Amino acid sequence: MARIVSTSWAFVFAVLAGVALAPGHAAEVSAAKKGGEEQSASTLGLPAEVATKHVITLAGEKLAFTARAGAVRLSDAQSGAPRADVAFVSYERADADPLTRPVAFVFNGGPGAGSAWLGLGALSPWRLRLDGDSFSPSTPPLVVDNAESWLGFVDLVFVDPPGTGYSKFLNENEESKKHFFSVQGDVDSLAVVVRKWLTTHRRLASPKYLVGESYGGFRVVKLAGALRERENVGVEGLVLISPVLDFSWLEGGRNLLTFVADLPSFAAIARGAKDRRDVADVEAYAAGEYVTDLLKGVKDEGALARLRANVARLTGLPPEKVERLAGRIDAKTFTRERLAASGRVLSFYDGEISGFDPNPYARESDWADPVLDSLRAPLGAAMTSVVAEKLQWPVGDARYEILNGQVAHLWDFERGGRHGAEAVSDLRQALALDPRFKVLIVHGLADLVTPYFTTKLLLDQLPAYGDGARVKLTVSPGGHMSYLRSDSRKMLRDGARELIEGK
Repeated sequence: MARIVSTSWAFVFAVLAGVALAPGHAAEVSAAKKGGEEQSASTLGLPAEVATKHVITLAGEKLAFTARAGAVRLSDAQSGAPRADVAFVSYERADADPLTRPVAFVFNGGPGAGSAWLGLGALSPWRLRLDGDSFSPSTPPLVVDNAESWLGFVDLVFVDPPGTGYSKFLNENEESKKHFFSVQGDVDSLAVVVRKWLTTHRRLASPKYLVGESYGGFRVVKLAGALRERENVGVEGLVLISPVLDFSWLEGGRNLLTFVADLPSFAAIARGAKDRRDVADVEAYAAGEYVTDLLKGVKDEGALARLRANVARLTGLPPEKVERLAGRIDAKTFTRERLAASGRVLSFYDGEISGFDPNPYARESDWADPVLDSLRAPLGAAMTSVVAEKLQWPVGDARYEILNGQVAHLWDFERGGRHGAEAVSDLRQALALDPRFKVLIVHGLADLVTPYFTTKLLLDQLPAYGDGARVKLTVSPGGHMSYLRSDSRKMLRDGARELIEGK
């Protein structure tokens, strides 16, 4: 959830309480121990870790696992004063050797998104039950066993950075919050969380992976470096889902390449494409004649004529609209104009899904995103119930923060601001330093938040570093959260399994 648009961040929080789940498995509960004694919850902090035992069936095989819900305490390095409790939920296979069993730490993006998006959307043993592409804020928040869970090949630790999930600030110090709500402060604190979790649960020798979605993809590329350089923790690979690697490529108008990067996704939506091969001609045009004509400028009549004809044909937008914008179509224009005749708007997060325009006759309009804003309430409510009923972690009436707009508003991108933030240089360092380091990047064809062609063009600039196959780009049907579709969820799982198992 990297591109912050006014429509998607005008948050109205739902009340996440009183939700029924689909019938689950009986759970055996144990309280976490510390120093031989039962750990008591701090009057300020989150409750002690709770472990429960469960069984699910994956690919016809019964799989026993331990689920843990708890928190990692972060304190001031000088004074020792508590600063935050960072909540996590982990799932660990019961019959595996922890010394050789891989473990993946999972982060969502935003900034300000809780881990339930990836957890109950794709990776965990349970997922939110969805019926195809049909969902809304009133979708029943029921969870079912997840046939595409990654637990068959890797243990999973879902982390909610401060300001998300059940994570909790332990003081009112605004400077402390500013530290957590910054690029460097975020990765530094999360590196400590990962190292402490590994140490506490005796998993330092396990093969380690990081998984991140959207801003989470940007986050985990930098987190791998922070773990390596400051916490003595080496990471074997990354899975990046709809990542933003360079924010300057998402700033329309100032960077002509944003129009180039968006065009194949516009065409995929207009054509109803389900495979990247269906827009191979658009990729070739975008990186060739299109960018050449853009660079010729608006005074070149021949270039403008070609832009008008080609862009109108590929996007399905009215030629007069394309002509007025000189072939430079941004995502908001496309999402509103594509179905304007029917009074509908497209989702930025999946351009194949549409909703009603609340102001169809106004010159301009803002709208709640038909995907992002439809899923917040059911996902947040489902996570509330999973934690309370399946994991039995006693957080009381605390609200699960599924998408915190304040975090995004306050986020400090530091030097160069948002426009200057990038993780490509960090990725280069990791690949150059460690020949065992591997990366899988997964995008959705219809994603207009972090278009797949942006990543493709950025990756084309990377050297092979001895073996170019160490970085793999996969494009699947769907949008920013392509895993909401069962076929794309399977592709994501199989790609991650290949990366982690090396087969």
